[in-house]
Amino acid sequence: MTKEQERAELHRVIWRIADDLRGSVDGWDFKAYVLGMLFYRFISENITAYINEQERKAGNPNFDYTTLSDEDAELGRTSTVNEKGFFILPSELFCNVCKNAKNNPNLNETLSAVFKNIENSAKGAESEENFKGLFDDLDVNSNKLGSSVVKRNATLTKIMDSVATLNLGSYADRSIDTFGDAYEFLMTMYASNAGKSGGEFFTPQEVSELLAKITLVGKDEINKVYDPACGSGSLLLKFAKVLGKDKVRQGFFGQEINITTYNLCRINMFLHDINYEKFNIALGDTLLDPKHWDDEPFDAIVSNPPYSTKWEGDSNPVLINDPRFSPAGVLAPRSKADLAFTMHMLSWLSMQGTAAIVEFPGVLYRGGAEQKIRQYLIDNNYIDCVIQLPANLFFGVSIATCILVLKKSKADNKVFFIDASNEFIHSGNKNKLSKANLERIYNAYVNRKDEEHFTKLVNNTEVAEQDYNLSVSTYVEQKDAREVIDIKVLNQQIADIVAKEQVLRTEIDKIVAEIEAGA
Repeated sequence: MTKEQERAELHRVIWRIADDLRGSVDGWDFKAYVLGMLFYRFISENITAYINEQERKAGNPNFDYTTLSDEDAELGRTSTVNEKGFFILPSELFCNVCKNAKNNPNLNETLSAVFKNIENSAKGAESEENFKGLFDDLDVNSNKLGSSVVKRNATLTKIMDSVATLNLGSYADRSIDTFGDAYEFLMTMYASNAGKSGGEFFTPQEVSELLAKITLVGKDEINKVYDPACGSGSLLLKFAKVLGKDKVRQGFFGQEINITTYNLCRINMFLHDINYEKFNIALGDTLLDPKHWDDEPFDAIVSNPPYSTKWEGDSNPVLINDPRFSPAGVLAPRSKADLAFTMHMLSWLSMQGTAAIVEFPGVLYRGGAEQKIRQYLIDNNYIDCVIQLPANLFFGVSIATCILVLKKSKADNKVFFIDASNEFIHSGNKNKLSKANLERIYNAYVNRKDEEHFTKLVNNTEVAEQDYNLSVSTYVEQKDAREVIDIKVLNQQIADIVAKEQVLRTEIDKIVAEIEAGA
């Protein structure tokens, strides 16, 4: 079976499971249980594969951790936590709890204890922050699962059985990134059904890929990648797929203000087999309380920050002295923090790095403080490219967004504009970037050449003359799709029709006269 066939089969089964479970838990909240159980299964298989491999290397070819007693397993707790960052007793592995789920009247209590034990296993270790609160959104005692303990346990059993049926193969021998792929498919599926709330958790994979590739032009490895509004981590993890996780030498860094999304991001890291020491995801407000001062600068920064969100802005007198914002001499408006995120990312970008940011279109042309920030960015030659994306690409957002590409070290004093507003295919009720669309946009960015109705390389001085307007339509003339009409030909056609009409009238008059004469 090819990778594509495996992936299609995996998606088909996931869709069937979601359909079977529909109604057990309502809407978008249900994702926490499916994804949480998927994560529980993953780390159970992950630690089992690791311990089995160690034992077999030590000369015990038939060793199976799932059948080991808890007492014997405790002997390896410390060494396992040091390497993997966590520990699970054999009796608490997903496969063993699932096997007894139907006959366990205290399943909810069992799972609650297991989840606490997994988190507590990392206490005092370097991995403690990466595991703290990971299962908080998997509330096994919630009324969302049922109105009674019996009903809740029945739903939990159904979810566990469904996740167990996913054919994810042997952990050590998979031709596709099955857990990660299952996660992404589930997120896409739930986000598309959840509208705006779903879009807060997930950036479409095609957009993620484009952003990652843009920041990697000319590089086959980077030191570390950063997203200051990382959501569920899909943008960060694209680097693991595009480059390979080992080519991101120092790992993946991000910050997220929403605790549910923060937990999803950490789970996503584990599901993509990124070990605890290779990622640092922080909880908090990036603009007011950034957590990675000791980790910047970054070679690659990618982000899809919240559009036109409110922030303290000039109501906080301290912010204008913040080294991230002060160079522009003005703060982004209180009602629109878009360019505050942009200034933050520019500040933490390395001299040889690239930042690719999804922006709300208003930041490209609005006046006031935003115009002054754009002036700072242009006059200091930090804007490398502006890409106009098609409308209706993102979940819950129908408007056409854009990509702003920043660099601190450029080869010219120009901005490259790409009008990709027509580069899409229809997919259900959304638009989507196809492989051909992605390649055309990416190749245009790399080549940096003018192409009629598609791209334009513009001097910074010309942008200044346009009052620092960065709208792509200002510089790239759109193709006139109206039908070309030859007036001479049209007039001749009308004259021919009139002549034919006159002949017909003459013939009709003759016929009428003959009829009247005969009468």
